[in-house]
Amino acid sequence: MLRCLISKNPRVRENLLRHIEFSYNQVVNSTTSHTHFEVVYGFNPLTPLDLLPIPVLDEVLCKDGFEKTSFIKNLHHHIKL
Repeated sequence: MLRCLISKNPRVRENLLRHIEFSYNQVVNSTTSHTHFEVVYGFNPLTPLDLLPIPVLDEVLCKDGFEKTSFIKNLHHHIKL
């Protein structure tokens, strides 16, 4: 993919590398049937804007945090099998 995008101007590579990595991590792996990003984080972002951190207050607990943690652990267990 990188070779196709930088065919005439190799200096463009640095600017395109992060976009190519994002695209690569969105491809479903044939072995795991999940994307690389989903295996690590438990969801697939639609755009790079979905990756921006959400501000969290110090004393506020996320009610879905424990559910998300168990979901990712189960996903990892399923992929290891």
